[in-house]
Amino acid sequence: MSLFTPAQTLENYCATGCAKAERAPLPAFLLAVLAGALIALGGAASATATYAVANPSLAKLISGLLFPFGLAIVILSGAELFTGNCLITLSVLDRKTSLGSMLRSWAIVYLGNFVGAAAVAGSYVYFGRLPADLAAAMARTASAKCSLTFPQGVVLGLWCNILVCLAVLLSLSAQDLSGRVMGAYLPVAFFIFCGFEHSVANMYYIPAGLFVGTLPQYASALEGLSLPALNWGNFFFANLLPVTLGNILGGALLSYLLFRSHLGAPAPQQSRT
Repeated sequence: MSLFTPAQTLENYCATGCAKAERAPLPAFLLAVLAGALIALGGAASATATYAVANPSLAKLISGLLFPFGLAIVILSGAELFTGNCLITLSVLDRKTSLGSMLRSWAIVYLGNFVGAAAVAGSYVYFGRLPADLAAAMARTASAKCSLTFPQGVVLGLWCNILVCLAVLLSLSAQDLSGRVMGAYLPVAFFIFCGFEHSVANMYYIPAGLFVGTLPQYASALEGLSLPALNWGNFFFANLLPVTLGNILGGALLSYLLFRSHLGAPAPQQSRT
């Protein structure tokens, strides 16, 4: 397996991040819709595979084995994912793009991710013929995510995106397909195992749980479940807002630490003899 050095990987991403920040709005939005849909499909696959698994640890293990392929496909397809694009901070630190360009790109990509993830959630729930137990599991998952406190959302989002951004960089450090997939795979599996919070994944998980509650065929499956936190207000303000802030902080913190460690320090002077 052929690999770039950490410094080479960061230099390569600084150029890539500049291209992402300067991408025209329509292509950026369409690639973001694709990324949101791919992440949502990874979430749908992992939820479908685990809803009947009684052991929580085993369920997390299975989810951790399946969900990372969504990010791997995002990277390999060149799609635009908000959480990964928090690494554009590297390009700003390296003065290859401006803060304004980065923020504009983030806004477009975030909106596109939401559209793609919510579209998958809606189509899966309304046209997917879900088993009743799966519908109930989706509602429970969404309710649990809406029950986080604001600090919990920020901290869980921070650690999540440190791992996601590491996954992006590890993938880009490889020069062959298997290495790129493996680089993306392990850090994402870790964040699933740890129960960290990913804003784009939650754009699928929580709307899916909310959509389930609108269909009469699932009423009996949801009967008796305590879902007081499951509503659109809590989705946006108790989960999506703090988790997004945490994702941004995690990506920015990792970018700063790596930049200062590998690119930002002055080159050592050779001693004179």
